[in-house]
Amino acid sequence: MTLPFLLAISILVSLAFYALLGGADYGGGVWDLLASGKNAEAQRKTIVEAMGPVWEANHVWLILVVVVLFTAFPPAFARLSIVFHIPLSIALVGIVLRGCAFAFRHYHGHGEDHVPDEWEWRWGRLFAIASLMTPVVLGTVVGGIYAGRARADAGFLYGWLGLFPAAVGVFTLSLFAYLAAMYLTIESADQPELQEHFRTKALWSGTVTILTGASVLLIGRETNVVATHAIYPWIWVVQAVTFALALLALLATIRRFFRAALVFVILQVAFIVGGLGVRQYPYLIPPDITIYSAAAPDATLRALMVALVAGAVVLFPSFYFLFYVFKGSILKLPKANL
Repeated sequence: MTLPFLLAISILVSLAFYALLGGADYGGGVWDLLASGKNAEAQRKTIVEAMGPVWEANHVWLILVVVVLFTAFPPAFARLSIVFHIPLSIALVGIVLRGCAFAFRHYHGHGEDHVPDEWEWRWGRLFAIASLMTPVVLGTVVGGIYAGRARADAGFLYGWLGLFPAAVGVFTLSLFAYLAAMYLTIESADQPELQEHFRTKALWSGTVTILTGASVLLIGRETNVVATHAIYPWIWVVQAVTFALALLALLATIRRFFRAALVFVILQVAFIVGGLGVRQYPYLIPPDITIYSAAAPDATLRALMVALVAGAVVLFPSFYFLFYVFKGSILKLPKANL
């Protein structure tokens, strides 16, 4: 349990939280774009109400990833910044645009007597398209890293333009859409017709997620993706558990056990992110940068670990209180003694 190992774990945990919370926000944008039928506006209203109180806070996890990577593993940060300069820039623009568009659409359409107009529609489309674009390019970065394409001589295109990175990008989008649909079944519990609509979306997107996940594994085999899981035969157990959770989530959704389905989906996402870290260990960037070779001096690592522990003491209670205030009745969080 060395400092580089613990800090690498903190990056993995932050990525998992970002996928579970920020990923659901991206998925909400996808369903905003695909809203249709007689209750399309009700769908969009539910998505806005679900995202509104928490969407800005969810980027804390991405910021934490960047800060820890930059401070604890500067050579890895430098490599990623160069090889994935284009997709990371696109993702940054997408994050900014979706945030601005979300806020502008909300305040432009504020008021009980408001009638939707063209500008509100434009802001809505910008928000939705940016929500669709950003997870895809972030997924291509993850796919490029895992496939060992982030080499020093990769240039600006090779690392992320390829069949396997593209497959991971599509898988990321479908997973986030699936996660969002499951959250929205809980958010719309008091509107049975709307809940059934999001249930249908969850079933379709869950099926697509399983299929795209299988394609990622298949393409990875055919393209000789770098993997260290041969050292850890039990990684197949992780994959089996992930697949079982995916099936249990779909079954629970079919039976309308929505809270159980959400728990299964959350665990599925956690196993996917955790399995990615296990597969790559000890590499940060296969095939040549490990968490030990890229680690900063011990003094820096110790100071960063102290800062992370102190920050966690503030961050986790703050997040709990945020969800307690805005989502407590929906998620049935325990009552706090305020």
